[in-house]
Amino acid sequence: MKKILITGSTGFVGSNIFFKLKKENIIYLLLRKKTKFRSSKNLKIIYFKNFNELTSKLKKIKIDIIIHCATHYVKKHMDSDIEKISNSNIILGNILLDNLKKMKVKKFINFSTIWENYNGSKETPFNLYSVSKLAFKKFISYYANLNRNISFYNIYISDTYGFNDKRIKLINLLRYNYKNNKVTKLISKNLFMNLINIKDIIKGVELIINKRIK
Repeated sequence: MKKILITGSTGFVGSNIFFKLKKENIIYLLLRKKTKFRSSKNLKIIYFKNFNELTSKLKKIKIDIIIHCATHYVKKHMDSDIEKISNSNIILGNILLDNLKKMKVKKFINFSTIWENYNGSKETPFNLYSVSKLAFKKFISYYANLNRNISFYNIYISDTYGFNDKRIKLINLLRYNYKNNKVTKLISKNLFMNLINIKDIIKGVELIINKRIK
């Protein structure tokens, strides 16, 4: 039984990973707002109002693995999104990285996006969201050099789908239109789908958790 800290547990990817891993591990969740979850023997809820409070609480716990799913995603950002993108995609993760030694972390799993390398061109991000993800990868490289005894992993994903997905995404739109006898119109002949089922993502995470993968 491992102690695993998960960020972004209220999102689609993070919540699915949480529900899969909670049966056989002690799970720590980082949350800003009160939720229906309650701390128990195998579930520890860490609420924080600001990053200073988070730092002080992280120093008091010991964790084997961090799974960093938290993100703020917008395809086209507005001025009001800049602070949210910075806080969720860079600063939160930076605080985790800076406390790895204190928490005795052995593995750090980070979720990123294929949009870092738009149209197959390396480090050519598509939007500000993917810029922030690319920037955070540089933070990981820095801390990886400082912590050679910790294993770091970046998982690159595109659009996801799966059971209990409530988001307005392509699969759900196709399903809705089919059930309601509506036609789905494509705006271009040059479209292709790049989708991955959440079950496959979870399998990948479990492999990293349970095996010595370089």
